[in-house]
Amino acid sequence: MKLSERLPRESGRDYALRTIKENIVSLDLAPGSQISENALAAEMGLSRTPVREALIELSKVEIVEIHPQRKSTVPLIDYDLVEESRFMRNLMECAVVELVCEMAAPIDIERLNSNIRLQGFYLDGYYTNELMTLDNQFHGMLFDIAKKGRVFQLIQNIAIHFDRVRGMALSSVKDLKVVQDHQELVEFIRQRDAKGACELMEVHLNRYKIDAAAIRETYPQYFK
Repeated sequence: MKLSERLPRESGRDYALRTIKENIVSLDLAPGSQISENALAAEMGLSRTPVREALIELSKVEIVEIHPQRKSTVPLIDYDLVEESRFMRNLMECAVVELVCEMAAPIDIERLNSNIRLQGFYLDGYYTNELMTLDNQFHGMLFDIAKKGRVFQLIQNIAIHFDRVRGMALSSVKDLKVVQDHQELVEFIRQRDAKGACELMEVHLNRYKIDAAAIRETYPQYFK
């Protein structure tokens, strides 16, 4: 399991929750794998209590299965849950990008473009974990510009079902459109074209369906 640095003022529970989620999305905690509270606590330098609390929180959105007196497991990918997650993100992000088209200042456009330039660098070098991080930051920035940053934080747990498949797409699909989509989206925002931005966002969030065959071919063992 990969560990990131604990943030200032981050509680043990929040650190455990963030770390476990990041490792599930990156497949370091792969679908079907077992999770030991004791092992996780030792790796993160925490007691079992915050780790248990994090696992309980993740079990509420069905990304972890808790088995009393046994190790917990990371479930195989259920496409119904992926679709529910995508549906929620599509509703939220189309509404957000419409607001961004109204509210974005030139400095916001530049910040988005700076993120995209880094995405291109990591895409060319095939650094999938870094690209995934930048992709999440890009979408989070849209919520921030729209003054909806708290909403972005609230949807992160259920969004993990979708994020697992997005992460697989970055590793398995040869003709990735993620950076191109982001570039075109920022251009729609610059032009204040809310309709075009919303339509592109819907296409962008539906690409996992287009890429499903390549993803399943690369990771057949991870799906129900």
